[in-house]
Amino acid sequence: MTDTMTPDQRHICMSHIHSRDTKPELKVRKWLWSHGYRYRLNVKSVPGRPDIVMRPYRTAIFVNGCFWHGHEDCRKARIPKSNIDFWEAKIDRNRRRDQENYRLLQENGWQVIVIWECQLTPTLIDHTMREVELLLNENMLSLYRHKPIPYSTEEEGHLPMAAEDGNDWKR
Repeated sequence: MTDTMTPDQRHICMSHIHSRDTKPELKVRKWLWSHGYRYRLNVKSVPGRPDIVMRPYRTAIFVNGCFWHGHEDCRKARIPKSNIDFWEAKIDRNRRRDQENYRLLQENGWQVIVIWECQLTPTLIDHTMREVELLLNENMLSLYRHKPIPYSTEEEGHLPMAAEDGNDWKR
């Protein structure tokens, strides 16, 4: 199938596609806010400039469009029939950039959550967001979980205990 629009019409159409405040992103933000989660948007200091940043949870959430980020096995991620080489190269670059950003975030101790546009349909959004909520809560628990300090053993040396006589230890 060939493109039914002229190059000027296609340019106008494509220029109206924005990377911020997309419908899928607004759905996720509305759900998070209504369930008491607070966040920051498009934080420049965080690698990859995630759509949603939740610092207390050390979590970066990316809301990806299936077409633009090349979602595997998704019907919304089909390459257009015209200019195939351009689109394959562009989407491949987007995928590589995304993977690099995810790697940088994880190396810096951030949890990365990727939500795909196709997971936000009316029938799937509640299930998807409950999974996100579970990941956020698990991450919060792992960040603040008490890590007990092991007791010293005889091999490590003798440390005075509170119940011992004060005469045994040196001042």
